[in-house]
Amino acid sequence: QVQLVESGGGLVQPGGSLRLSCAASGITFSSYLMSWYRQVPGKEREFVAHITATGNRTNYASSVKGRFTISRDNAKNTVYLQMNSLKPDDTAVYYCNANLVTYRYWGQGTQVIVSS
Repeated sequence: QVQLVESGGGLVQPGGSLRLSCAASGITFSSYLMSWYRQVPGKEREFVAHITATGNRTNYASSVKGRFTISRDNAKNTVYLQMNSLKPDDTAVYYCNANLVTYRYWGQGTQVIVSS
């Protein structure tokens, strides 16, 4: 079955960095658009970034542009989110998403807390 397993979340001080990983199995990873979303309690899940199947194009939410970088390693079936200059507003559960036409899969999420 399809599995997306996120890791790398945790507690970090404002201005710090974290690198999230999402390991995929059960899909032809190199065919999928991969994205990161985040959600805080009481709010809708929001788009953070995506990367095309070949990795040649990326897109970011305006709130993270210039601070976050999405990348992928198709040989390892893994997508990454490098998060720098973190702010308290970045606190959320971060979810990995795999999308190909009508197929859409989610991971279980990893918690990121930015606090002093």
